[in-house]
Amino acid sequence: MIAYPTEFCFGLGCDPLNQAAVRRVLALKRRSWRQGLIVIADHPLRLRGLVDMADPQLLGGPLASWPGPYTWLLPARPGTPTWLRGQHDTVAVRVSAHPLVQKLCHESGTALVSTSANSSGRPPLRRGPAVLAQFGNQIDCILDGHVGVALGPSTITDAATNRILRSAGYPEA
Repeated sequence: MIAYPTEFCFGLGCDPLNQAAVRRVLALKRRSWRQGLIVIADHPLRLRGLVDMADPQLLGGPLASWPGPYTWLLPARPGTPTWLRGQHDTVAVRVSAHPLVQKLCHESGTALVSTSANSSGRPPLRRGPAVLAQFGNQIDCILDGHVGVALGPSTITDAATNRILRSAGYPEA
């Protein structure tokens, strides 16, 4: 389990197919598996093992918005673990534009679970030393760096309905 800067705050992450690591993240966050988790990547193809990419109409919005601060609910492939999708038939996925996330996914060859580095009910942490102070040695590695310019977490949109489930705050260009 690692902590790393993202567009808005530090994230907690791990290999999304490592059930033990995902359970550690959920336990640290005091979060139920039923909610599901966001999975981030450096490229859309990195998500193909988790997401059913057969319907090009569902992929239009995500591909037009990535890389960037947009999380999309896309149909889960058969066999996508419940510890990622929760009680849903979709997976929340994002292709991040944050340079450190891009490098981490590229060099590790995998997508990452990404949830805000904070205990449930506490504000997200935006600096590596704050992550260390809150979690100490419960995290295997903290990749220190600067978070992006986002004013809030990523927008989450259901690709099938285009319904926005969470709206984010980003500075105007």
